[in-house]
Amino acid sequence: MMGLMAREETRTAETPTATTPAERGTAPATHTPETQPGAGRTRAWATRLVVLGIVLSALNLRPAITSLGALLEEVRDGLGMSGSVAGLLTSVPPLCFAVFGVTAPRLARRFGSAAVVCAGMAAITAGLLIRPFVGGTAGFLAASALALMGIAVSNVLMPVIVKRWFPERVGSMTGLYSMALALGTSLAAAVTVPLTDAMGGSWQSGLAVWAVIAGAAVLPWLPLVRDRGSAPELSQDGSAKAQRLSVAQHAPVRITRSRTAWALAVFFGLQATAAYITMGWMPQIFRDAGVPAGTAGVLLAVTMVMGVPLAFVIPRVATRLPQQGPIVLVLGMCGLAGYAGLYFAPAAGAWAWALLLGVSNCAFPLALTMVGMRARSGPGVAQLSAFAQSTGYLISIPGPLLVGVLYQRSGGWGVPIALMAALMVPQIVVGFLAGRDRTVEDEAATR
Repeated sequence: MMGLMAREETRTAETPTATTPAERGTAPATHTPETQPGAGRTRAWATRLVVLGIVLSALNLRPAITSLGALLEEVRDGLGMSGSVAGLLTSVPPLCFAVFGVTAPRLARRFGSAAVVCAGMAAITAGLLIRPFVGGTAGFLAASALALMGIAVSNVLMPVIVKRWFPERVGSMTGLYSMALALGTSLAAAVTVPLTDAMGGSWQSGLAVWAVIAGAAVLPWLPLVRDRGSAPELSQDGSAKAQRLSVAQHAPVRITRSRTAWALAVFFGLQATAAYITMGWMPQIFRDAGVPAGTAGVLLAVTMVMGVPLAFVIPRVATRLPQQGPIVLVLGMCGLAGYAGLYFAPAAGAWAWALLLGVSNCAFPLALTMVGMRARSGPGVAQLSAFAQSTGYLISIPGPLLVGVLYQRSGGWGVPIALMAALMVPQIVVGFLAGRDRTVEDEAATR
């Protein structure tokens, strides 16, 4: 895939103009770095590095969370962590994503998107390497926050990098990124415990090993850290068109004036709420229904693994449709069917409900795809991504906690499952609004 993209970019860079300077009646154009001999080969290698960087970065955007979940009991015992602090630890990720994600566009404008993602991967590496060995709860939380800060800024800037380097392939590249993210999520959840056992049963080693993959994700971005320009678009119309594109791409967008931006933020928040509830509570729902603990864990793994192939397919389909509302409806109906199954026959149809909820949770790659489609420019995508993800993660924080409270107060899963199903309805509605064929730049300009 990287070789094909590189060849396409090289052909684009080497396409000659249709007329000579004399025929146009203009002075001979001076060479820019992108039009000088060898620029096509340089661009091809840069493209390969970006694709590799996107894949490796996506693999590292969730293991800091899911590896900890697999060893949370051992971590609590090792650090003497109270139940309330452990509960706080499970709520830290969306809070950090919301707080630190807002800073990503400003950092990208100052240092460049590639440099910020490179720093983000370095922060993840340092956080994962330090936190198991700090020897106290406060240090563990601080190191976790460092890793989550790196994840937060990378979360926001991944759609920006996809839009900038692959403006004609947003769907396929978002699909590749989403698939790698889902793979990293599932892999860390599945193999952290076996890896820990293989390394002598030390939970510190079981958590620290994920720093190796995070460190590898730093390397592809290092040659690109000085790349602070706008999208490297090469056109046959010469530098005048490039200048017009540059001016348009740096026009400020008042993102809060866009109804689509708000709809996408709420959609992002509701799908994140559903995902965190599923990851946090679905095994317990099955266990309370009589499903063995081991099987309940496998059912959760099935739900998460569904995101690997579908995360690649859904963005590609979404970019081929003028509106993404039909996909939102299909995913929402799968979620409603899964919740209905959990309500009426949680044990009898457990595998079917796990599959349906796995499909429903693929609203996440759809939301990322719509971020890239609802803005025309790189800065617009950066603002929309930061706004939608930060606002969305804030919306998602109360959901898992509320489900726990309702479960404790009601003594069963009927009321919490009814809440999950009820939240799916507004998710479908705002998803239809976010999926309309329009851009935030146009909406912000007309209000």
